Formats: sequence, structure tokens, C-alpha cells
Amino acid sequence: MTDRDVGPIDYLAVEFPGARLEGDGLAALVDLTDRGIIRILDLVVAKVEEDGTFAVVTLADLDGDGSLDLAVFEGVQSGLLDPDDVAQSAALVKPGNAVGLLLYENTWAGPFVSAMRDVGAEVIASGRIPAADVAAALDALEAAES
Repeated sequence: MTDRDVGPIDYLAVEFPGARLEGDGLAALVDLTDRGIIRILDLVVAKVEEDGTFAVVTLADLDGDGSLDLAVFEGVQSGLLDPDDVAQSAALVKPGNAVGLLLYENTWAGPFVSAMRDVGAEVIASGRIPAADVAAALDALEAAES
């Protein structure tokens, strides 16, 4: 057991069509980090070539506008993700696209888990319900109420 509150660790693999990292996603990621909701443990971007091979892209000026897009995450590497994880994620995306692999700690949950342990409780399971399943269930509920 560490002296630090540790929250659950999650990962996301995101496919970027045409290997273009655009939109407000980067700003949202910085905001979540700045507010202490999550802590980025690993952030890797790999571009998948037409022949299926891939190359890890240095976190730099990803959109070509002259500014370093992910400077705040430059060098973030916990060692929890290994080359096999990147290869498996790259195999999930279409050639010509890129995959972003994000490993993060849910820092908001750390103090809660520690407080539960202080009274003898233990987290015995955790899980994730896919967003598509939640949306489908809510759509079905809404349809049933109509």
C-alpha cells in the first residue's frame, strides 16, 4: 500500500481518421488534467500506414499550426503501456488513420477508495459499461415511455 491515494486506472484507444488530431479533444484532456480529475500516465499516438505497419508519432505539432499541441504531456510515460499494447491498438484502426492510446488515473476516486479502506472496506470489483450500451438502454427506455 502506498502513502498516496490511487484511483482506478483506465485506458482509451481513439481512432483518428486520416491521422488528423483535430477538434476540442486535446483542450478537454488538458482541462481534465488541470482540474485534477485525471492524471495522464501514458499518451501514445501511432500512425498506421497503408501496409498495416505503424510508427509512433512524437507528441509535437500534430495539426501543423506551428505550436506544440501536447507540450503539457510531452514525455509522459509510466511504463505501464508496452510496445505490444501499441501494436494491438494499431491493429484496430484502418490504414492511413492514427490511434491515440491514453492511460490515465481517475484521481477523483483515490480519496474515496482510501476512506473506504480506512474503515475496513475494500473495492472488490469495478467495471465499465460501454457508452454505446448506455445510449441504447436510454433510447429503449425513452421509446417505451412514448
